[in-house]
Parts: sequence; structure tokens; C-alpha cells
Amino acid sequence: MQLIVRDNQQGPFLSKVIYQATADGTLTATQLAQIKCKAVLMSLKFADKFYNKYKMHLLEQAAHDVIGIVSLGLIALSEQDQQKALQLLMAPEGLIKPFQKGWSMLATVSRKSNGKASLYGEVDEQLLSQISSPPETEEWLGWQAYQQALTEHHRLHAMKLLRQQFYQRQVFDEFEHFSLEEVLAEIVLYRALTGGDKVKEDLRKRLRQITLAEHWFSETYLVMQTEAILCELPSDNAQAIRQDLGQHFVPALLRTLHFCRDYQLLQKADASPEKLDAFEHKHGLQSPLLGWPHYLEL
Repeated sequence: MQLIVRDNQQGPFLSKVIYQATADGTLTATQLAQIKCKAVLMSLKFADKFYNKYKMHLLEQAAHDVIGIVSLGLIALSEQDQQKALQLLMAPEGLIKPFQKGWSMLATVSRKSNGKASLYGEVDEQLLSQISSPPETEEWLGWQAYQQALTEHHRLHAMKLLRQQFYQRQVFDEFEHFSLEEVLAEIVLYRALTGGDKVKEDLRKRLRQITLAEHWFSETYLVMQTEAILCELPSDNAQAIRQDLGQHFVPALLRTLHFCRDYQLLQKADASPEKLDAFEHKHGLQSPLLGWPHYLEL
């Protein structure tokens, strides 16, 4: 059974390392056989735990999974240095350490679902399928899939942290907001308008009593408000959020603030709820109202 070596440089990192080491003579046939033997044993254990080791197609699937997971761990441990990766493979623990590292990385970024449990326990099934290394694919994109999952993990963590620290209701529901920018923008707008209060679902009603200062209507002021919030977070989280923000974040906030002033004028003129809703809908279609609350007031 061919578990590891491919005759190209487009396969998983484990295959690349072994192929190159075999080509330049730094890996002997005996050493390669030892690595293959360990890979087979690891695949048997993986199949026994998650599949059925007595069915050939499932044993082969386990082998592809192991190659992908080991490749992921090798990249992280070696920083994509093939010589360092080869040294890790030749160490007494062989494939075990890279496999454990790769599995831990996948478990960390896997989204926990409240629905059907994953076949692989703490690791998401879809993510593992992207990391796995079936031989019919020309190029292994497991590392890219992991990076995307890691970015999403950081985004959700940042959203959860913002909710916990700056919202009156701290329960985080990832489906309430579709982007990190929306969460941060609601915090910036609410705190700017209320003098630093924690976010509550009362901005529309509260806006009627707020005196809007003229110096609020500038990008400089909104940048300062945004930075004041980020400075209250751990530096790593704050930096991750800064990198996620687009160039239109502050301009969109400023447009929303101008909308708030017009909305307030309608409120003070005792406009009907229907007229206020129509006004909000019109401006929301023209440009996104970033930070303006979208919850239902019952």
C-alpha cells in the first residue's frame, strides 16, 4: 500500500520532505521503510478508533487523514524547513509528535456545534476532510484550509471577547452578528453616544434624549473612540481586530452618525414608527448603517 511518497512537489508537506530527502540521498531506503511502517501502524490505530480497520477503503482513508494531519504538524514544528522536518521524522518518536501537534491545531480551530457531534470528537469533520490527503488530488491545500479555519477562530474569539467586555448582555451568539466589524462598530457608536456605557438594546429609544456634540462628527473622533476600546483589550486581541478592520470602517461609522442625527430629528418631530422604519430602511439600502442596531424592539 502506497501511503506516503508521491512523484511530485504538489502533495502534502510530509510527501515533499520524504521525496526531497530520498532524491538527495539524505534518507536511505531503510529509514524510509521505518517511516512507512510507523505510518501504517498509525493509520491502523486511526482507522480502529474512527473507522473500521478491517475495511480496506476505510483503512486507506485513515492513511490519507494521517498524512494530512502529520503534514500540518510538521509545517508548524519545522516552520516549513524541510531539513528540520526530516530531523523530526528521524527522531525516536517519529511521526507521533507531528501528528499530535497537527491534531491539537485542528482541535483548537474546530467550531463546536450544538447539533450533530463530529465523528472525530473535538475535530470538525469538514475541516479534517480538507486536511486529508487523497491521492487523486493534484495539490494538497490542507495548510490553506487550516489558515482559513484559524482566521475564523480568531474572529469568533474576538467577537466573544468584545461581547463579554462591552455588552450589558454578555451571552455570545455568533449568529447575531455576521462580522467582527459590526460588533466593534456597535460598541463604538453606542459608547460614543452614551458617554461610555455598556451596550444595551435601547439605542433607538435613548437617542431621543442624547445631545449630539458637533465635534463627534469627524473621523478623528471616531478613530479615538475605536482606539480607546481596543486599548481595554489584551494587546494580541486588539492587534488581531485592527488587522481585520477594513479601510471603510471609520467612514461608514461617520455616515451612520449623520444618519443618527437625522433619525433623531424625526423622533423629536414625533414621526410614526412606520415612518422611522421606512427612513432607516432607505438609508440602509443606500449605504450600510455600520454600528446601528438591528435587533427587534418588542
